[in-house]
Amino acid sequence: MKKTVLEDIGILILRLGAGGMILTHGIPKIKRLFGDEPIQFMDFLGLGPIVSLSLAAFAEVLCAVLLIIGFKTRLATIPLIITMLTAALIAHSADPFGRKELPLLYFVIFVAILIFGGGKFSIDGLKATKSSYYKL
Repeated sequence: MKKTVLEDIGILILRLGAGGMILTHGIPKIKRLFGDEPIQFMDFLGLGPIVSLSLAAFAEVLCAVLLIIGFKTRLATIPLIITMLTAALIAHSADPFGRKELPLLYFVIFVAILIFGGGKFSIDGLKATKSSYYKL
């Protein structure tokens, strides 16, 4: 199925917006991971708070950067989707809906990007041939 330019601009906006905003959550996790303070983080896998924090930081920083540049876009959304579901359904399970709403919103956006891919304006999109990509 061919895409229109407007659809790819929409995907670009989703990628840049969600990727950039999730970075604001990931960068503090990286700082906490390499900081001097003892690490306290939810241990949802039973592997310890350092492993749990590392996995969340990986998703919210490295996968967010991949999402922004549009490289391996669909693959990069998978850790982000898992992280957002974990945040909403496990970390904030006892919290009111208002605390779950942001990770659920990110979840929906990342699922949409998983379905639609990176779009034409991405590194992934450079692989597609221009003549077969858009409707005229």
